[in-house]
Amino acid sequence: LLLLASVAACAQTPRGQRAERMQTELRKRFGAADTNVDGQLTREEAGKMPWVLKNFDAIDTTRKGSVTLAEIEAYAMTQRGARQAGK
Repeated sequence: LLLLASVAACAQTPRGQRAERMQTELRKRFGAADTNVDGQLTREEAGKMPWVLKNFDAIDTTRKGSVTLAEIEAYAMTQRGARQAGK
């Protein structure tokens, strides 16, 4: 929810617009990859999303063998924060 609120708050800026477009694209790709429509991606389903597959183990912190959209978004935000902190 915090992610959605922060994206909405930034929606007026060019950076916020980019974040919103990226989130929309992520949701679209997630939906296409989630072939059994259970709201989770297995490693096999994640194969349709190369970045998610590459980072699957880091995203799947609970080691349940699947990742949700919220987990992917949270991981992406931590990675973005780490990149920004390194600037």
